[in-house]
Amino acid sequence: MAERPEDLNLPNTTIAKIIKDALPDGINVSKEARQAIGKAASIFVLYCTSCANNNALKAKRKTLTGPDVFSALEEMEFEQFIPDLKQTLEAYKQEQKNRKESAMQRRRQRDEEDITEVEAQNEADEGIEFVEEEEPHAGTSDDPIPLDQEQGLNLEDEDVES
Repeated sequence: MAERPEDLNLPNTTIAKIIKDALPDGINVSKEARQAIGKAASIFVLYCTSCANNNALKAKRKTLTGPDVFSALEEMEFEQFIPDLKQTLEAYKQEQKNRKESAMQRRRQRDEEDITEVEAQNEADEGIEFVEEEEPHAGTSDDPIPLDQEQGLNLEDEDVES
């Protein structure tokens, strides 16, 4: 919760923008009037939230939903706003769905491009023969015995004798 009552007020710039958009051009609103409208809007939001929360608690839920808010508006006798709010909510949900689908489509396209790049690289690599070189290593007891030592022959001695 907020520590001070002022923390619960809506931002003045938001209130000023709402007022400007609602009124025709050329109408001025005093600072005092903007503050009063802002305070009234904050109180309205708090009251609506409290009523919606009561509806959620009655349904043994901790999460407020759209229907909780619609019920709260009915309790507050603001049911004339419900159809517009439902329409706005549906438009918001559709926008979110479109954004999600768009993001998934971009992700799929990026994945397909990555796969195409890998396939192209694999095709290019098919024409190249890779040869693994053995690393030189010191003799171990598991190494086979060379033929000349196995028979006890010393090849150097044979060359000298001939």
